[in-house]
Amino acid sequence: MAMVFPALWAASRDRLTAAAVAVGYFLAASRGLPAGVASYFSTSVWAGVLLWFCASLGFIAVHAAVWSSGPGRVKALRYLTAAVLMAVPPFGIVGWAHPITAAGVLFPGWGWWGLAAATSLLLAMTTRAWPLAAAVMVGFWIWSALSWSTPPTPIGWLGIDTALSSALGEGNVFDQHRVLAGRAARAADGGANVVVFPESTLGVLTPTVARYWADSLAGRPVTVIAGVAVLDADGYGNAMVAIEPSGARIPYRSRMPVPVSMWQPWRAWLGASGGAQATFFGDPVVDIAGRKVAPLICYEQLLVWPVLQSMLERPDAIVAIANGWWAIGTSIPDIQIAALEAWARLFAIPLVTAFNR
Repeated sequence: MAMVFPALWAASRDRLTAAAVAVGYFLAASRGLPAGVASYFSTSVWAGVLLWFCASLGFIAVHAAVWSSGPGRVKALRYLTAAVLMAVPPFGIVGWAHPITAAGVLFPGWGWWGLAAATSLLLAMTTRAWPLAAAVMVGFWIWSALSWSTPPTPIGWLGIDTALSSALGEGNVFDQHRVLAGRAARAADGGANVVVFPESTLGVLTPTVARYWADSLAGRPVTVIAGVAVLDADGYGNAMVAIEPSGARIPYRSRMPVPVSMWQPWRAWLGASGGAQATFFGDPVVDIAGRKVAPLICYEQLLVWPVLQSMLERPDAIVAIANGWWAIGTSIPDIQIAALEAWARLFAIPLVTAFNR
């Protein structure tokens, strides 16, 4: 259904209609945002509706600006421009539900060739050949649906979901650390070599927290990957920590934290500090437990460029963590999982997830 969007956009009679089509697509794809924002900020749903519309402005502006009433070839080139702009920063920062994500559903295992094939179909949908492109698309979709399977998990790796809501990682509560470290130790005793916990699991990483977890794993050949916040003078990094009995290290800092709630660049513009830091194109692949891992933290799972940047490095697996307690009851967690599975299937690599709800 996402790949039908270019056809509707191209069939628009004028720029205003094209903008309306973009509005409909983006707001439908991000329909879980109002309720999620209201839950996160403990405010009314109207604040969420306002942010919902504000977030759509980039998508609408790009697709309205590049729209053309010209022939099919012109429309195809214009749509390609819009698709690229929405895949990379700055517009790609709000490039949620990008139609190209469907490449993993239509062409599992095809890798970059599948990405090229999906792009070709998207462009063809803007021309008079759209009925043929749609027929081809449906054929590949049926073939994929008949053979679909969820991405495998690397042997010896285990993702552990939690249901601690907003309490996860808050205040470095000792009992929480004790219980979760105990789960990691039992998983190691059961044969796991790498145990993955959700975003924010360890809260603010301190030497005491790192030492406690390392001591809890003593005598076990296991690595724990978990979400942490790393403080510095300018704010904090939303990061992954890798803990072994010998100690802890930070292999990855989020390339794109959640705008507004975490990433707040206007603080620096005003001469203030605080907020999560964005590295944008930093660390697409990290080495953990002898594997090249493509790390994705929460918001990055909804975007295009973090995944494709990581895939250029040919990783052995995708490790995706999120703290989605605020989105429970909305479509957002399901969209994250759907996108992760699509990318993992497209490039035929294993996937490990750990979500807090």
